[in-house]
Amino acid sequence: MVKSFQNKVKVQFNKTYLLITTLLFIIEALIAIYLKTGFIRYTIGDFLVVILIYCCFKSFLKVDSIKLAIAVFLFALCIELLQLLNILSLLGMEHNQTAILLLGSTFHVSDVAAYFLGVITFLIIDINLISNE
Repeated sequence: MVKSFQNKVKVQFNKTYLLITTLLFIIEALIAIYLKTGFIRYTIGDFLVVILIYCCFKSFLKVDSIKLAIAVFLFALCIELLQLLNILSLLGMEHNQTAILLLGSTFHVSDVAAYFLGVITFLIIDINLISNE
C-alpha cells in the first residue's frame, strides 16, 4: 500500500497553489480577527478553509485532484464529528482559544454543506482552470 501511494504522490512545488494558499490564509486570519459572528465568519470561513487545505497540499505535492478533494472533505467531516462528540470538553480544552479556533466548538450541518460546496467549487475551478487534468 505504501509503495503504491508513493508512486502516485510526488513532491513538486507549485507557486500558483502556494499563492492561493497564502491569500486564503490571510483572508481566514482577517475573518478570525475581525469577525466574531455571522455568515462570513462561520459559513464562508468553512467554505474557504477546505480550499486552503486543498491548495496547501497542491502547493507541494503532485496528486490527483479528485482524490485530494475527497481526502480534504473527509478530513473536514472528521473535524465536524469531533465537534459533535464534544471532544474539546472531553479533553478539558473547552476554554482553550487555540483549540477552539483550530477544531471549532459546535457541530452544525451547515458546516458540512459549506465544506462540501467549498471542495466541489474549487475542484471544478482547479480541473478546468489551474491543473489541466
